[in-house]
Amino acid sequence: MALRLGDVAPDFTAETTEGQISFHNWIGDSWACLFSHPKDFTPVCTTELGEASRLKPEFEKRNVKVVGLSVDPTDSHTRWAEDIRETQGSALNFPVIADPDHHRALGIHHQPRQEG
Repeated sequence: MALRLGDVAPDFTAETTEGQISFHNWIGDSWACLFSHPKDFTPVCTTELGEASRLKPEFEKRNVKVVGLSVDPTDSHTRWAEDIRETQGSALNFPVIADPDHHRALGIHHQPRQEG
């Protein structure tokens, strides 16, 4: 079963466009908004990450950290970030997780439902 709003996401370590992170340590005492994407350079995903970058100050006012996740490797994410800047007018200003083996996405989307 997929996670729902308010659920605690599983912890993981991953490579991102900003280096390696341990998810729970990276979140700290903040909330997190994770945008999960099937592939870099798709039009909807590009638009969404551009808009999230533009709105990052609003997320920060609410103690929310933004992070993206895509199945492509970080070198693809770096090229995608340039495309986002060119096409959306907002530079990518948060990390994007590399998930070429799909372990992070599957770990997030296939967690047992938490009671309480």
